[in-house]
Amino acid sequence: MEKSSFASASSGELTAAVYGAGRPVRVIPLRHPLDAAVREAAASSSPSPLSAAMERARAMGPWEWAEAALPCLAWMRSYRWKEDFQADLAAGITVGVMLVPQAMSYAKLAGLHPIYGLYTGFVPLFVYAIFGSSRQLAVGPVALVSLLVSNVLGGIVNSSSELYTELAILLAFMVGILECLMALLRLGWLIRFISHSVISGFTTASAIVIGLSQIKYFLGYSVTRSSKIIPLIESIIAGIDQFSWPPFVMGSAFLVILLIMKKLGKTNKKLRFLRASGPLTAVVLGTLFVKIFRPTAISVVGEIPQGLPSFSIPRGFEHLMSLMPTAILITGVAILESVGIAKALAAKNGYELDSNKELFGLGLSNICGSFFSAYPATGSFSRSAVNHESGAKTGLSGIIMGIIICSALLFMTPLFTDIPQCALAAIVISAVTGLVDYEEAIFLWGIDKKDFFLWAMTFTTTLTFGIEIGVLVGVGFSLAFVIHESANPHIAVLGRLPGTTVYRNTLQYPEAYTYNGIVVVRVDAPIYFANISYIKDRLREYELKLPNSNRGPDVGRVYFVILEMSPVTYIDSSAVQALKDLHQEYKTRDIQIAIANPNRQVHLLLSRAGIIDMIGAGWCFVRVHDAVQVCLQHVQSSSSNAIKLSPQASGNLTESPKAQQRYGFLRNLWKAQDGNGSAGDEAQSLLRQNLV
Repeated sequence: MEKSSFASASSGELTAAVYGAGRPVRVIPLRHPLDAAVREAAASSSPSPLSAAMERARAMGPWEWAEAALPCLAWMRSYRWKEDFQADLAAGITVGVMLVPQAMSYAKLAGLHPIYGLYTGFVPLFVYAIFGSSRQLAVGPVALVSLLVSNVLGGIVNSSSELYTELAILLAFMVGILECLMALLRLGWLIRFISHSVISGFTTASAIVIGLSQIKYFLGYSVTRSSKIIPLIESIIAGIDQFSWPPFVMGSAFLVILLIMKKLGKTNKKLRFLRASGPLTAVVLGTLFVKIFRPTAISVVGEIPQGLPSFSIPRGFEHLMSLMPTAILITGVAILESVGIAKALAAKNGYELDSNKELFGLGLSNICGSFFSAYPATGSFSRSAVNHESGAKTGLSGIIMGIIICSALLFMTPLFTDIPQCALAAIVISAVTGLVDYEEAIFLWGIDKKDFFLWAMTFTTTLTFGIEIGVLVGVGFSLAFVIHESANPHIAVLGRLPGTTVYRNTLQYPEAYTYNGIVVVRVDAPIYFANISYIKDRLREYELKLPNSNRGPDVGRVYFVILEMSPVTYIDSSAVQALKDLHQEYKTRDIQIAIANPNRQVHLLLSRAGIIDMIGAGWCFVRVHDAVQVCLQHVQSSSSNAIKLSPQASGNLTESPKAQQRYGFLRNLWKAQDGNGSAGDEAQSLLRQNLV
């Protein structure tokens, strides 16, 4: 067969190929991105972010500006006292009663006196109700943040010293500043790089560590303070000779009661109140038992100061740098837990929530709380769920929670003196049992081994090396997978689905038509410096190892490479240079590149870089089908090398043996196109081209 080159076809040749002899192929012209009409449409449909923000700001009235500064005005303006107040009151009382014992329990987990848990559940609640955008989120101390506080501060200073408390308060101030900065800079999107499997593995391991750290109140002897499982287990085993039965029996009984009440409250709507009243029940029963029987083996909370916290400026700024990693980690936990819960609750209750406003509200609540002796607070999953289930409509429920904490600080602290430590430990353990997500690991194993690996790696490292290392390892592997997927994008060879002009992955649709001499490739990712080498290697691989084609004459090699670019959202300068080099390589081997369906930004960049002029504007198409039809015309015309017959000769085909042979070949090809004897488009075109 005569050697033909398609690497530099002119537009005239393309026109001849498309509209010359044979059935015309209708090719939709690809409009240049610099056309005035396109520019005008793009400018009107997609204004710049800055101009859009300015336009929105100009359209905002005084009330909208007030709502932006104080999100609480959004629900105050439309508040229905008859319908909403009763629901908010019931929800606020329910969660407030739940918060009092939980706050003291989490403070003990953080290594602080129980009173600081109540302080953390006081001022931050009022501040968040005013500046927070969620109407159902319950803010205050949580187990995971309490463990993080205990873990970092325990390595700096003894928990019995005054500096320990000062640093915990300073940590709240730092977390608040970081949250506000992230909100103002709109950096909440950074947390998207942490996958769900990493979060699940981290929280599961943390829940186990939290449970083991509280077991000392059940056993009756001291256990090493650590966020690593091995030192905890070693300490528990080493002190087993000091085991005491009374706190173990009492703590186990309270834990069983709490778990049963929690289970009944979740499964039965009529018994929903049991879930919220469980912690209070354990505290009341434990206190009554201690007051009546006075057991010496049961340790109690002891004296709790009465009254509201006084205003004071956080101290200990000389330890700022040593606290910064933990402050960043707590901020990340706040975004993951609080913003995620708040968005879910907002969707259920039919209103929109801005993540950055939510972060700003959390930040202000922590900053203000630090001036009133609070340690870091964030949204609680369990209390927010109870608040939603109890029918909370607005942030007024949070204000009612704060009033209950205020009442407890003013009038009820003398009653807390005889609360058993094992009762508070049981409250913490029952709360974190919901974080043990082994079902997620089983689910991931069944659907995605990569995500299971992330879950297992995060879980193992968190248990073995501590919370900070576990998070770093989990995030590191998440980013490594993201980089690997980005540097090795999915590339598919496309074929035409029978009876359509739709082109799909031939691995997914083996029956799709593919054509000898033509390779249609789709890159399912942006093309940039990190993945261009991989893409070039794959393209060379298709050239050396021809994909199995099922249509058209066997031409023995690749003449055309069609790049389907609709999934390519971005292309950088390194990729542009690589495409130029690839074009030059292909040109020396008589291979033509064609581009199909690039988006406006990609098309504009390719035009400015000279790629379009280099490969030829006529080789850019709106549809893959157009590109295939044009390329197919070239392949067929070169492969047949046929003698053009005049209309007079067409009636005497049977008189020429060579013509008879060619006619039989074309007829068989025509019948074979669809596998059922029906005429395929390409066969019709080829037949007409050789008979007319």
